[in-house]
Amino acid sequence: MTQKEKAAGVLPAPNAAIQESSRVIIVGNLGRVNGASQGVSMLHSMQMAGLAPAKVLDLVPDGKLRRYRVEGDKAGSTNGWYVLHSHPILAGAFGSWKTGESHNWHEARAKPPTAAERAALRKHMKAMQAARDAEQAEVHAQARAKADRLWQQSRPAANAHGYLQRKRIDPIGIRQLGDMLVIPARGADGVLHTLQFIGPDGGKRFLTGGRIAGSYCALGRPTDVMLVCEGYATGATLHMATGYGVAVAFNCGNLTAVARALRSKFKTMRILVCADDDAKTSGNPGLTRAREAARAVGGAVAVPRFEGVRHGV
Repeated sequence: MTQKEKAAGVLPAPNAAIQESSRVIIVGNLGRVNGASQGVSMLHSMQMAGLAPAKVLDLVPDGKLRRYRVEGDKAGSTNGWYVLHSHPILAGAFGSWKTGESHNWHEARAKPPTAAERAALRKHMKAMQAARDAEQAEVHAQARAKADRLWQQSRPAANAHGYLQRKRIDPIGIRQLGDMLVIPARGADGVLHTLQFIGPDGGKRFLTGGRIAGSYCALGRPTDVMLVCEGYATGATLHMATGYGVAVAFNCGNLTAVARALRSKFKTMRILVCADDDAKTSGNPGLTRAREAARAVGGAVAVPRFEGVRHGV
């Protein structure tokens, strides 16, 4: 490591190759842009957000949206993206098509930007957002086409599937491809956006690039009450026990979006959000997000009761 790198606060990584260019100096997943220590912050921000590049990444500040493989993603995938501008100040954004998240970043400077620099930065940020939206629309379109193709290739799910047997549930509104259950995720308009796959051992994954926000798997027909829950097994159990229609949101972060989608479609229906009680997890995200979803649509929350556990509801 050079004295210049030490002064900039770049930390060495064991067995990591150091790549230098006029734009970036990178050690492992940390880097510097144009010799400024702020560059470390952008790559470090990627790392802190769980979106670190899988290999040495040369950040190019040319304003173009570029894709990269995120550490931990399967080989050959390019779910990560970033865009970086060098004028009027070093600024950019990064995110993941897989998770749908995005983060903005800009360099820290001793002097605040001038009014002209702020105006130019707003213009660049608007252009970056437009580029991200266009790219995301294309990614979602490709995922919809693939989801349609796989759904057509699948067959009705077998009752004997290991996951269904273990959960003691029926295959309601789902199909099977090989030994994987195929769970459709549709919008309130019925459009198939993506698929969830569940193996006999309970392992789950989504089709890469599909839109999950606001998408759900509908079980049964809606009546005067609609139940909303996180997972398919929970949804199938609820439907079998109550006969009510169920919307499976797939995760607690999607509960509010699904509840709002249902409310826009069914103006007077009673919406009951059935929470996963994550009592042993800090902040109890299952219950917290269920309450948020219910409040957003004027619905109610149902909570499972376990002996000796207080829920505060």
